[in-house]
Amino acid sequence: MGSDNGKIFIKSSDDHVANLNCALKSIKSDTIVEFICINHCSLIVTANKIAILSELCVVENYIKNTTFVDSNNIQSACLPRSKSYLKILDIFYLIEGTNMPINSSVVESIIKSTHIFDNVHIVSKSYIIKVSPKSDMAIIWINIWDSQSGTSTKMLIN
Repeated sequence: MGSDNGKIFIKSSDDHVANLNCALKSIKSDTIVEFICINHCSLIVTANKIAILSELCVVENYIKNTTFVDSNNIQSACLPRSKSYLKILDIFYLIEGTNMPINSSVVESIIKSTHIFDNVHIVSKSYIIKVSPKSDMAIIWINIWDSQSGTSTKMLIN
């Protein structure tokens, strides 16, 4: 959320807390919004417990439909995340049919086109290490954003 959107929204944060709690009750949620604050780049909604996806959708829809807020400048709501490091073994170091070594852009394009990496967000460029000078195999390290419980990483392992 941009700083202008945040300032407009935070002016009546008490009303928004009450409205969000009513919206959450309407979906039979026992999550209660306790506080709304703003930092330099985002709006932080604090609740009594960790929200589930349907509750995040309610909060996001409420904020997007609030008067005087530019909905084009709002990013998706998300839970706190952790960074997971994945190591991919036994990948050929040279691109098939060429004499060029694999690079991070090739790895990213493969990850984006592979269905097992759906809903996985890459944190930084991948690191590619040749196993040994005489080997044609590489090890690839990728960093991904994951939920606090590590569900994305658990689905990718093995």
